[in-house]
Amino acid sequence: MGVGGMIGGGIFSVLGLAVSISGHAAPLAFAIGGIVALTAGYSYVKLALAYRDDGASFTYLERAFPRQPNVAGVVGWTVIIGYIGTLALYAFTFGAYGAELFNMGGAANVRMVLSASIILFFMLVNLMGTKASGDAEDLVVYTKIILLTLLGIAGLSTVRHANLFPVFDKGVTSVFMAGALIFVAYEGFQLITNAVTETRDPEKNIPRGIYGAVGIVAFIYVTLAIVGVGSLPLAQLVAAKEYALAVAAEPALGNAGRVLVAIAALLATASAINATMFGAARMMAEMTRSKKMPHAFSFRNRVNVPWVAVVALTAFALALTLLGGLELIASFSSMTFLLVSIGVSVANIRLRRQTHSKIGLILPGFVLMLATVTTLVYYLWHTARPTLLWILGMYATVFIMEFVFSRRGLLFRHGG
Repeated sequence: MGVGGMIGGGIFSVLGLAVSISGHAAPLAFAIGGIVALTAGYSYVKLALAYRDDGASFTYLERAFPRQPNVAGVVGWTVIIGYIGTLALYAFTFGAYGAELFNMGGAANVRMVLSASIILFFMLVNLMGTKASGDAEDLVVYTKIILLTLLGIAGLSTVRHANLFPVFDKGVTSVFMAGALIFVAYEGFQLITNAVTETRDPEKNIPRGIYGAVGIVAFIYVTLAIVGVGSLPLAQLVAAKEYALAVAAEPALGNAGRVLVAIAALLATASAINATMFGAARMMAEMTRSKKMPHAFSFRNRVNVPWVAVVALTAFALALTLLGGLELIASFSSMTFLLVSIGVSVANIRLRRQTHSKIGLILPGFVLMLATVTTLVYYLWHTARPTLLWILGMYATVFIMEFVFSRRGLLFRHGG
C-alpha cells in the first residue's frame, strides 16, 4: 500500500517540474523529499501504534487537542481534500501517459476520458472489498517496481557525467524549492496508518511498511532522476513536462523505452489511485464517529466498505482532474500533506509520553517540514502567485465548511 500510494503520479508527472526549478540538482531534490518523508514517518509510526484507529492523522490530532475539537476537524477535512488532490494528480497522469502511448498526447479530450475511466474503475474495485483492493495492489506494485528497476539499470548506461555538472547550476536554494514542490511524490506512506486495524502484526509491519516504502521509493526516484538529467539536455526534459521520464528513457531503449515508461506510468498511477481511495474512504468513515463529517460517509455495504465515502471521493476527484492544471494539483497536494505532517508531529510532541517518542527525533523533522512549507510558499509567491491564491482559497473554503459543519447537527441522523 505504501509503495503503491507513493509511486503514482509523482516521478512521472513532476520530474519535468523538478528539472525546470533545480536543473542538474533534480536528483538531490528527490533525495531531500525522501528525507523529509522519513522524518515525518517517525511520528506516524509512533502514533499509529499507540492509537490503533483507521482515522490516522485525524485521530492523532483529536487525542492531542481534546478540548479544541476544531483542530482535529480542520486537519481531517484538509487531509481528505489533499487525498482528492492526489487522486486527481494520479488520474491526470494516467490519462496523459495513456494518450501518449496511443500517440494522442495532444488530445485533451482523450486524456480526460482516460482519467475519468481509471477513477471510475477503481471505485468499482474498492466497492468490492479489502481483498480485491489488496490483491490488485500487490500485482500492480510488484510489476511497476520491476519495470522501473529495469528502466533505471538500462538508463544508467546512457548517463554522461558532463550532463550532471555543475550540480547547482540554478543555485542551492533551487534544490529545496524543487524538493518542496515534489513532496507530493512521497505522499502515500500515510495511507498505511489508515489500515492499521486491518494490519497483521502491526508492531512489526507498520514501521517496516512506512520506513521500507519510503526507502524503496526514494532509491527509485533518485535513480530515475539521475537517468533523466544525465541522459538528455535539461531543456528537452523541461519541454517534455509530464512526459519527461518517457523522453529520458529513449536514449537507452529507443521507442521501446517510451512505451515501457508509459506502461509503468499507467500501472503506477492505477495502483496509487487504488491505495489512496482505500485509505481516504476509511478515514472519512472514521471521522463520522466523532461527528466531524456527514453520517452518510459511515454507510457500509455488505463487504464492509464505506461505499458513500468511496463514491464521494470519486466524484470530487473527477471534477478536479478534469478542471485543474498539473502545477496547481501538484502544489496543492504537496503543501497539504506537508501541513498535515507538521500537525501530526505537533500531536506526537504533545502525546510523546503515551507514544514513547523521543523529542530529539521529532523536532528535526518538524523544523525540516516547516522550512519546506516556507520554501514552497516563497516559490509560489514569486513564480506562480495565482496558484498560491487558489490554494489559499481552497484552504479557506475547508476551514469555513468545517466550522459551519461543527456548529450544525442538521446532517446527522437523530441519535447518530
